[in-house]
Amino acid sequence: MMRRSKQESEDADPPHPPKADDYISPAPRVSVQVFCVTEATAATSRAAAEDRRLAKAHLSVHMGGIEAAIEAYHKAPTPNVIILETEGHTDILAGLDELAGVCDPGTRVIVIGTTADITPYRELVRRGVNDYVIGPVEVLDVVRSICSLFSASEAVTVGRMIAVVGAKGGVGASTVAHNIAWHIARDVALDSVVIDLDLAFGTAGLDYNQDPVQGIANAVFSPDRLDSSFMERLLAKCTDNLSLLAAPATLEQVYDFGADAFDSIFDTLRMTTPCIVLDVPHQWTAWTRRALVGADDILIVAEPDLANMRNTKNMMNMLKSARPNDRPPLYCINQVGMHKRPEIELRAFAKTIETQPIATVPFDSKTFGEAANNGQMIVEVSANHRAARMFQQMARRLTGRSEPKKKESFLSPIIKKLRRAS
Repeated sequence: MMRRSKQESEDADPPHPPKADDYISPAPRVSVQVFCVTEATAATSRAAAEDRRLAKAHLSVHMGGIEAAIEAYHKAPTPNVIILETEGHTDILAGLDELAGVCDPGTRVIVIGTTADITPYRELVRRGVNDYVIGPVEVLDVVRSICSLFSASEAVTVGRMIAVVGAKGGVGASTVAHNIAWHIARDVALDSVVIDLDLAFGTAGLDYNQDPVQGIANAVFSPDRLDSSFMERLLAKCTDNLSLLAAPATLEQVYDFGADAFDSIFDTLRMTTPCIVLDVPHQWTAWTRRALVGADDILIVAEPDLANMRNTKNMMNMLKSARPNDRPPLYCINQVGMHKRPEIELRAFAKTIETQPIATVPFDSKTFGEAANNGQMIVEVSANHRAARMFQQMARRLTGRSEPKKKESFLSPIIKKLRRAS
């Protein structure tokens, strides 16, 4: 009837509730039908359908539980995913056996149970249930259950997409994005691609000392040719783990795009690349908004002045509203301590934004200017520079990879005691 997930085993326990800041890969274009028993679960499922990670999925909600599902599929083909809410007194195993008789091969099933259920989890797995969630469910429970079917059970990489954007023009967002991507590739050891979305004035090619003939323009103007092999030919190799989809940085044509102009590019790269860093230009259009809302993590780069503080606040509020089930966007303050420039105190800035920045990058015109002119990263110019350490920390924060703990020698406890004694 239904294919089992590779992660499941007969002796496995039911999954734990998801954490709000866990990474959840977007679902592909699939059909999902939810059969609910309670109005609360129906309302939660409808809210889940609005989540950005289910933007391509078609999710419909029905009442009646497993009985309604069996009746419906006697007359209609089954979707890619069926979600069934159970009642504690019903015989879920008998219902699943009956459902198997009308269910198409390959259909995946998620069961929302109750604490009153006495059915062993291994019995549900034997009948092909792909996931089991204890109700009452929240929006993220539904989103995660659907998305995990396609990210964990398929031999396909679903890349994490990080968007970096400036709160104002000229704040150094591109420099921050390029340095973070470099550290993700080197220190986090993730194969990564930087996409320079500023087609007219992009600087990624200069910062990485690359001059590719092809890039993002070839992809966006050839949507009918997009596939993994075509995208691979457009990428410029910067390091072993880092590639660049460069902007043409020419003014021979205007670059007016529709809201979904870059969707196919992002989708194609997600299937082959573990991490994608978007260098988003400071402009407010349908496609830049869509790129930000659709990213897995967002970093806003700001300087410590009034306009940046206002714009950061506005962007944070908008993105929080558009992404209610994601962790809030992050921000950093760049070029702090510029000579003779009046600056808003960092404490006041953070109080207005209602959260602390993940980094405050110091102003250093000499080091940053040398790096820009040489096509190098900050750590290549000055390995011990404070900013280099900050870019490394931000790279780990944005990818969810914490700093590895250093292993202590077995003599360390003895040495510590001797030091305390002395």
